[in-house]
Amino acid sequence: MMNFFRAGIVVFLAAAVALGAAEAQTQTRVDASKDWSVFQAGAEAQKICWIVSKPTTWSAYRGGKKVEVRRGDIFLMVSIRPADGVVNEVSFLGGYPFKPGSKVAVKVGTEDYSMFTEGENAWAPSPADDAKLIEAFRRGANAKLEAVSARGTKTIDTFSLSGFTAALESAASLCK
Repeated sequence: MMNFFRAGIVVFLAAAVALGAAEAQTQTRVDASKDWSVFQAGAEAQKICWIVSKPTTWSAYRGGKKVEVRRGDIFLMVSIRPADGVVNEVSFLGGYPFKPGSKVAVKVGTEDYSMFTEGENAWAPSPADDAKLIEAFRRGANAKLEAVSARGTKTIDTFSLSGFTAALESAASLCK
């Protein structure tokens, strides 16, 4: 079942990052820590804060061979929405529609996790899984996400976790 609110938030967050200064009235980049940026939108009860990073490397494979493909924006994000009781929701925007029913495999160090997909977005299955990912991100050096597009192309995106903890603490303090 599609969670339209989650999909809308991911699209909003990705657009916020992409729009930059032209939309500064509605969302603002308020901080950065190494490879992670901190954003805030809304005010008072409707305030939303999130951290976001782009992959440091990515590759695509079809039939076991490396291929060149065009993708949209690729982001790994963590959002905080106090009005909805959401703390540290992990999401991934893959830059293409995922294969229906597929999962995104997440590897941090020697630990493996999974995210469910819907359209171009992926999320951890539950708040408990979000918490596990957050702890892994805090301890890890990088996160490798493997996914499959609707066309059958396998992608591997690697995200640096340098600055993750400081960025998340900054976002959390903004959205108390």
